[in-house]
Amino acid sequence: MERLSVDYGKKSKLEFAIYPAPQISTAVVEPYNSVLTTHTTLEHSDCAFMVDNEAIYDICRRNLDIERPTYTNLNRLIAQIVSSITASLRFDGALNVDLTEFQTNLVPYPRIHFPLAVYAPIISAEKAYHEQLSVAEITNACFEPANQMVKCDPRRGKYMACCMLYRGDVVPKDVNASIATIKSKRSITFVDWCPTGFKVGINYQPPTVVPGGDLAKVQRAVCMLANTTAIAEAWARLDLKFDKMYAKRAFVHWYVGEGLEEGEFSDAREDLASLEKDYVEVAIDTAVLDKQGAGEGDEE
Repeated sequence: MERLSVDYGKKSKLEFAIYPAPQISTAVVEPYNSVLTTHTTLEHSDCAFMVDNEAIYDICRRNLDIERPTYTNLNRLIAQIVSSITASLRFDGALNVDLTEFQTNLVPYPRIHFPLAVYAPIISAEKAYHEQLSVAEITNACFEPANQMVKCDPRRGKYMACCMLYRGDVVPKDVNASIATIKSKRSITFVDWCPTGFKVGINYQPPTVVPGGDLAKVQRAVCMLANTTAIAEAWARLDLKFDKMYAKRAFVHWYVGEGLEEGEFSDAREDLASLEKDYVEVAIDTAVLDKQGAGEGDEE
């Protein structure tokens, strides 16, 4: 990625990052790898869309009735997100979103570039025979924590920006009505320095599914990319796991043996602590502004 930054400095560099899940682990040294990778790619990636395996496992079990999801099941779900993000490059639509626009609309500060991804509807072929969901229903589904691809609770944080990418049989009028309803909900809060909050893309090409796969063929779908302060939960969890192992210097010798210096561990950890703090500060700034606003109202 460093090479890409040098050779193609003006191009947007988007990354799909699969982060460690709270409960499900694929390797003991996962926290080390994730912290080191995030530190290394932080300045070279413009926007990193986050998903975690546990969230996708749960969605497969709950929505698709797959008792033991395999990597194929998980990857097909992630593929729908990648497809939605790149659909504007391949198909025609009423409001096409250029790849550069993700960065422009979702990243308020250079380091705060980790939107979480949500996709709806995720329903099995059996269920789709007797239900086709409306634009309002799929939009609401995006704001349900259970449908998110990262384990964190956005109700505890604030949204900085949302990008809603609709596909299929969708008209702007329905989208505007759905978003107006979302904005009126008390449980969904935005930072006050970003009053509009929503970027919308509409593409006429309905989602394509693998024949005989788990996902139903639907008339319309939406992929939401949301930059929320709640993602700090995911960083805090990761940092805690890293600290527990690094306090005992467990497994560090393997990395040193491969040529990594021990100082690189502490550099990476400090960078992640700083990132966690950045997210907390964005949320606190908003809280301070909220209090000031309330105080001004009282004086009147």
